[in-house]
Amino acid sequence: MQPRGTLRCRGQVGDTSRYGHPELYGHRDVLTSTSPNAMLKLDHLSVIAPTLAEGVSHVRACLDLDVPFGQRHGYMGTYNHLLQLGDTVYLEIVAVDPDAEGPGRTRWFGLDDRASVRAHWDAGRRLRGWVARTDAIDTVLAGCESIFGQKVSLPWTDPSMDFSIPEDGSLPLGGAAPSIIDRRGKPRSMATMADLGARLISFTLEHPDAAAIREFYRTLVLDRPPAIVEGSVPRYSAKIETPGGTRELF
Repeated sequence: MQPRGTLRCRGQVGDTSRYGHPELYGHRDVLTSTSPNAMLKLDHLSVIAPTLAEGVSHVRACLDLDVPFGQRHGYMGTYNHLLQLGDTVYLEIVAVDPDAEGPGRTRWFGLDDRASVRAHWDAGRRLRGWVARTDAIDTVLAGCESIFGQKVSLPWTDPSMDFSIPEDGSLPLGGAAPSIIDRRGKPRSMATMADLGARLISFTLEHPDAAAIREFYRTLVLDRPPAIVEGSVPRYSAKIETPGGTRELF
C-alpha cells in the first residue's frame, strides 16, 4: 500500500485481458499526488441479480435473512434491497427495474448486459463487486478512467453524489476493481436501512491472476480491501456473522 498522500494507478495489471478489459494492458503508470481524502474505504458489497426476487431469495438462502426493499434509482432504471453489515458498510442486492424508463445511458454494475448477468448468476457468481467511497473522486479517477470509468453525477436533475461508471456500463476490471462513489461530504444515512444483526467479518476475491490484482491494489490507498487468492475464475465470497451464526455469501 502506498503511503497516505499518494495514490498510484497502473494501467498494466498483468495479462487479465481475457476478463474483459484488454485496453488496460498497454504500458502506463500514473502517480498522482493526493490528499488523505482520496483514501478509498469499503462502502458496500453488491449482489448483482437478473431479477430482484432472485437476488433476495439467494441472500435468504445464504444468510437466512429476509432483506427488505431499499429504493428505486429512476436515474439508472434499477432498484435494490439493502442490509446493514456493521459500521457504515452495507449489502446491496441490485437489479434492473422492469417498471422504470430507460436511463438514457448505460446502467451501472453491467446490468444492461443481461445475458452476462444471467450467465454469472447461473454459474454461482452472484456477489460480483464492491463499491469504495472517497471524498476526492476527481483525484482518484485522474489517469485511471480506463479502469474505473468516468465520473457520473447522480441523480441527473439535482446531483447529490458522483459515481464511476465505465462507458459501456461494465464492472471495473470485470469486478476485480471497485466502483467509486463520492457523496460530496455527506455520510450515507443508515437510519433507513434494515439492521438485522448481520456483520461483515471479511470478504475475498478469487482471481486467476491474483498476484497482478494484488499488485494493483497495492497501488491504491485502500481501507478494508478484499483478501485476494488464486482461483480459476474471478469470484467473490463474504463471511458474515448473523443471529444464526457465521454464514457465507457468494
